[in-house]
Amino acid sequence: MVYIGLTGGIASGKSTVSHIFKEAGAFIVDADAITHDVLKKKGSAYWQVLNVFGVGILGEEGEIDRKKLGEIVFRDARKLMSLNAIVHPFVFKAAEQEKGIIVAQDPHAVIVFDAPLLIETKAHKKVDVVILVYIDKETQISRLRERDGLSRENAEARIKTQMSLEEKRGFANEIIDNRKPLQTIREDVFRIYQMLRDTGN
Repeated sequence: MVYIGLTGGIASGKSTVSHIFKEAGAFIVDADAITHDVLKKKGSAYWQVLNVFGVGILGEEGEIDRKKLGEIVFRDARKLMSLNAIVHPFVFKAAEQEKGIIVAQDPHAVIVFDAPLLIETKAHKKVDVVILVYIDKETQISRLRERDGLSRENAEARIKTQMSLEEKRGFANEIIDNRKPLQTIREDVFRIYQMLRDTGN
């Protein structure tokens, strides 16, 4: 088994790279998807988050509205830290459970832990290889503004809540430059996957 930590920054194109790894044959453990689950009304973090942030974060169905929650935490670093402190332990526990199920099915699996905050949370210390999806800051700002309809100021504020991609480069074993054409990125991902698959066996 090879356990990959795949990370990047907001709007860096990490999800695209994750999908290509899945096409290549890797198993994906998606931290964002797990976060969605633990924040649901029946999820393990729901009541703790609600107790801290109040009913103002709820939508009409009583579910946590992630957009409302995001507007709160991306404006206040301390509130973001409080949210992460609640959510991350549940996410990491679920990720370990998913990994265990995969390994039981395929002891030689290449497993990708897709986690935006892989390095910030020190989870990179628990993986075999760190892969960074990289773009320059101006491209990141432009893509985030286009994707989410944000002002430049708001886009920069969201990016600042994460470690910069330049700083993350120092933790990476492999870097995938997402400014390249998609076909080139696909070739890079498949090459890395095959190399790690061979190493794991």
